[in-house]
Amino acid sequence: MKLMQRLLILLLLLPFTAWAQVEVNGVRMWPAPDNTRLVFDITGPVEHALFTLEGPNRVVIDIKNTRLIENLSKLEYAKSLIKSIRSAPRNGGDLRVVLDLRKQVRPKSFVLRPNKEYGHRLVIDLSQEIRKGKARAENRITKSISNKDHRDVVIAVDAGHGGEDPGASGPSGLKEKTIVLSIAHKLKRLIDKEPGMRAVLIRDGDYYVGLKDRVKKARNSRADMFVSIHADAFHNPRARGSSVFTLSQSGASSEHAQLIAEKENAADLIGGVSLDDKDDLLKSVLLDLSQTATNEASMDVGANVLKGLKRVGKVHKSRVEQAGFRVLKSPDIPSILVETAFISNPAEERKLRTATHQNALADAIAKGVKTYFRDNPPPGTVLAMVNRKHVIARGETLTIIARNYSTNLSALREFNNIRGDKLRVGEVLVIPPG
Repeated sequence: MKLMQRLLILLLLLPFTAWAQVEVNGVRMWPAPDNTRLVFDITGPVEHALFTLEGPNRVVIDIKNTRLIENLSKLEYAKSLIKSIRSAPRNGGDLRVVLDLRKQVRPKSFVLRPNKEYGHRLVIDLSQEIRKGKARAENRITKSISNKDHRDVVIAVDAGHGGEDPGASGPSGLKEKTIVLSIAHKLKRLIDKEPGMRAVLIRDGDYYVGLKDRVKKARNSRADMFVSIHADAFHNPRARGSSVFTLSQSGASSEHAQLIAEKENAADLIGGVSLDDKDDLLKSVLLDLSQTATNEASMDVGANVLKGLKRVGKVHKSRVEQAGFRVLKSPDIPSILVETAFISNPAEERKLRTATHQNALADAIAKGVKTYFRDNPPPGTVLAMVNRKHVIARGETLTIIARNYSTNLSALREFNNIRGDKLRVGEVLVIPPG
């Protein structure tokens, strides 16, 4: 009898456990230049299936035991790969969602468990299909650029977080992702004004870019330097000041550096990227930054940037710190991460809101980068031609030096303010461009 009672109780409970419908109570969309992320906020885990249709292009998502209570008409489709979204009940208790597309895409979907920022989520990533003809055209362009005699120095400017990942928040609600993107745009404008230098933005809008994709974008742009911009947060609201980090191959240089690295490295988990199934590209990106020259270059440019930040305001540490940031793990590109301020500090949050302070931070970073490349121009760049230097050896004359560098003798004199013919061994001459 007791066994029958237990079975009856289990049967009565089944409608509330196995058959209770999951609700979609929020929908967010994050359009990027070559992809669109659609996020459904759901009240629990779901099973779903996804397939594509052509003529016209559509993506269909069937979600089991789910109903929609969010109004999809609120979404802004103008800059996305999606033209419109339709939905309807199906099979009694399921939900079908149809995405009408502007072009053919590669869809990917996954379910995320709750974290500090969000509850359960169903994520649909749509990546733009690149036609073979377009790929060939891009290859031709890349080849023509590589054949130029002298190129610009390229700086990859990485605004941290974005889209689904807001980063840290200030006491009044200011989001890290918003502030660092504004500073990144200002930094790009300053770098682009410098002759022989050019900046590329890793993200130029409110969308998320995975940590491995940030490095990949920098490498595809043939960047000579990678600068990642963030705004720190700490449990103590009195913590303040800017910081500059480079990659550590061993341990973090301080407890603060380790905490910051752990927070930034968790961005992929918030943004919905799994780090378990590493592909070959990611494995190569996550190689230890073993080249001594790359390490030294990162520390040098970091020191120059930190020097500029000291003139803007307080710095958290008087030296460049080191920690295991994934976004800095490119073995062939000198990389730094700048924490512009503690957004968790009320006074620093107020300063970060102002264009004046943002401009000052961008200017400090730009000058630090410019100083480094003025002294260390990469071979084959315009800066290498402009900033050529020669150390005078015994027996050399101005005529010989001018001939060796294919430059004009009078220009060599004028550039170095030389009146006579006497030269001192060990003296450094600046070689004029041309």
